[in-house]
Amino acid sequence: MNEHERHVPVLLQQAIRYLNVRRGGTYVDATLGLAGHSSAIARELGPQGKLIAFDRDPEAMALARQRLDALRDELGAAMPEVILHDVEFSQAGERLQPASADGLLADFGASSMHFDDAHRGFSFQADGPLDMRMNPRQGATAAQVVNQACEKELADLIYEFGEERRSRRIARAIVRARPITTTAQLARIVAAAAPAMKHKGARHFLHPATRTFQALRIYVNAELEEIDALLKAAPGLLKPGGRLVVISFHSLEDRLAKDALRAGAQQGIYEVLTRKPVTADVEETDRNPRSRSAKLRAAERKAAVSH
Repeated sequence: MNEHERHVPVLLQQAIRYLNVRRGGTYVDATLGLAGHSSAIARELGPQGKLIAFDRDPEAMALARQRLDALRDELGAAMPEVILHDVEFSQAGERLQPASADGLLADFGASSMHFDDAHRGFSFQADGPLDMRMNPRQGATAAQVVNQACEKELADLIYEFGEERRSRRIARAIVRARPITTTAQLARIVAAAAPAMKHKGARHFLHPATRTFQALRIYVNAELEEIDALLKAAPGLLKPGGRLVVISFHSLEDRLAKDALRAGAQQGIYEVLTRKPVTADVEETDRNPRSRSAKLRAAERKAAVSH
């Protein structure tokens, strides 16, 4: 099974519906990944349309280019113009013209490609180097953070970004076990320090290292700052009537999205289209277990108010 077959875009039909893709329009996919959502958007746009996409991960960008090239071969003259930016989506505000987009989609967090590829170091399911960088060309690795941060810094980031109540105990165990170089080694240390617990309302036991790995990934990639920058830029990028659609996978991401949409509505910038977040149905969660935690929120840019 190749990367494209393995990658299943989350909440695909719902995202396309809320984007309200119009033929000939300009749409932005802030999180290209393996081009699952982008391919579906491109099919709706037609030759007069424009798809603009961002991804800072060079491996994902290379695979997405292959997928979009195959789609171009399939659609021929019906393929829209495609512009790809291999930078962080926080740069969308600088790269795009004001009020130029009919829709903007962002699917936050790591993709299945990241978790499934052991050498990227995102997952404890398979042993690999402790890296976790979405852009391997820049920034500190998770191994550098784990081995160089002081105990208090580790405890604070595991608590803040992993919402892990046992962060002090975990940080203490990490510092005592250093140096730590692989995902399996870190997972064993965390599991020994903070055994598995079933959280209230959960149907499954969470692996004890899940929250620590999430925290390190968010910290290494400055994910919340990235999201905040995109959400602040979005109103200025959308045309009146343009749609913003965001998919989040944990409460920290969802809180940023919910607060940004609510604030925009209070300021008269947005009409929120999702009173409650849209979630995957049973069929999708059975087919793609990672969709279980996905939440989609959408808003429409209101026309500018003249004074």
